[in-house]
Amino acid sequence: MIEFITNLNNTINGFVWGIPMMVLILGVGVYLTVRCGFPQFLHFGHIMKNTLGKAFEKTEAKKGSVSPFKAMCTALAASIGTGNIAGVSGAIAIGGPGAIFWMWISAILGMCTKFAEVTLAINYRERNKDGDWVGGPMYYITNGLGKSWKWLACLFAGFGALAAFGIGNMTQINTIAGTINTAIGGFIPTTEHEQKIIAWFVAIICALICAFILIGGIQRLADVCSFLVPVMAVIYIAASLVVIVANIGGVPTALAAIVKGAFNPASVAGGLAGVGIKTALTKGVGRGIFSNEAGLGSAPIAHAAADVKHPVEQGIYGVFEVFMDTIVVCTMTALVVLLGVGVQNIEYGTDIGANLTIMGFESVFGTGFPAVAVAICLSLFALSTVLAWALYGTRCVEYLFGYKASKVYQVIFCLFACIAGAVKLDLAWAIADTLNGLMAIPNLVGLAFLSPVVVKLTKEYFATVKANK
Repeated sequence: MIEFITNLNNTINGFVWGIPMMVLILGVGVYLTVRCGFPQFLHFGHIMKNTLGKAFEKTEAKKGSVSPFKAMCTALAASIGTGNIAGVSGAIAIGGPGAIFWMWISAILGMCTKFAEVTLAINYRERNKDGDWVGGPMYYITNGLGKSWKWLACLFAGFGALAAFGIGNMTQINTIAGTINTAIGGFIPTTEHEQKIIAWFVAIICALICAFILIGGIQRLADVCSFLVPVMAVIYIAASLVVIVANIGGVPTALAAIVKGAFNPASVAGGLAGVGIKTALTKGVGRGIFSNEAGLGSAPIAHAAADVKHPVEQGIYGVFEVFMDTIVVCTMTALVVLLGVGVQNIEYGTDIGANLTIMGFESVFGTGFPAVAVAICLSLFALSTVLAWALYGTRCVEYLFGYKASKVYQVIFCLFACIAGAVKLDLAWAIADTLNGLMAIPNLVGLAFLSPVVVKLTKEYFATVKANK
């Protein structure tokens, strides 16, 4: 039975993360970018001024909503995590340095995709039983395209609710447990039995933290994420900059390897066993989307709670979210790996996850401490991902089955977290990856059909901005 499920999943996964999906995701990104007038380029200054520039402003959100910054941090909590640390190094190991170039391309286009998602989420959101704003693809598909399209909205919500158990729960908790065990093992030798005990303990603690925060609702979740994400991002970027500055002379070579490797992988590091343009492209785009979630439809669920007057006010936070996640944090990781380990010293063809990143930090900070530091960063990022995906899954179930069912879902979600620490999750990882891809299909269809609404709202907003200058 397990073999059958594995083979079936591999077949579906090969489609949803194959060339057709890459074309669909990038194609929708290009389409929206052109139709919306290249907002991520032409209005980048305005976007930075009204997102990063207002990050530390104290704003009081109305009941049932959160500040735009807190909504964005909640979405970032889901995306900044294992994808930025383990995912990037894995993309390099399998797809070569050129994978990072395609990651950048997917991010540049993904900025407008995320912009459109978030704008629509605000435009078509609703109030739930608690008086909270709820939104996302299931709502803008239903309210924007009409009730006859509800089946598509239900597909997204179903895939989202299931994906949350994998990509946003068990795999993240398992990563935390494994990373902590690795860090401890660097100082104190541990037996396999002791490692399992540590993993179970870590999983239960994570589950209890998740339950406590979920009880507090969207306000408590947003408060935690708006503190955790900026602090950890600053620490991680600062540590990365130390490695980059220490190897500053190698930066031009590393960047050249990224660009050359995108179009001619064999020219970089003597052939890169098994790496071709297709591998570099698919791994770069796939890991990029896994990291920033542009096109998946998950982030708009968090952004929908933002207290804004115009939908595009929050849409620009979607642009900043992708920029911060992929262009900044993922690039930091890539440079740490390429500079710290060396393009010629990477064992291509094998995904060794966060180990490459740790090796990069060890080149400057020495052994021991980097493993602990990465373990802390990865664990906190992964925990924040669990919290955000708990919200995503809750909203999906609420849409499908109602408010009471969403509370039952939260209990089950926390119970799954309890058992995730000490079990092998290879199949769970694979299924979660597939469900993530399946989420994107109904969302991208909805975005394409609702693009005229996004265009109208974009023109309306920036015309007002121009008039007020």
